[in-house]
Amino acid sequence: METNSTSAHLVEVAEFRTDSRYRLVHLEGRGWEPLAPEEFEPRIHQLFPDLDPHDPVKVHWADHPWEWPSWHPGEA
Repeated sequence: METNSTSAHLVEVAEFRTDSRYRLVHLEGRGWEPLAPEEFEPRIHQLFPDLDPHDPVKVHWADHPWEWPSWHPGEA
């Protein structure tokens, strides 16, 4: 297990799942949150105003970067 905080990601996005419109996102100091695509960048900027969400050093995607499951309004 890596314990060096200088190499830790501030944001980690969990693996892609098709049974939800959300992806679980771990935000350092806040824990895991389910976020929809339109919530992702605003939430990151709320907690880390200077963070570039495209910075792979600080934002780690488990798979399929910048992809969310397809979802259409009215679906459960």
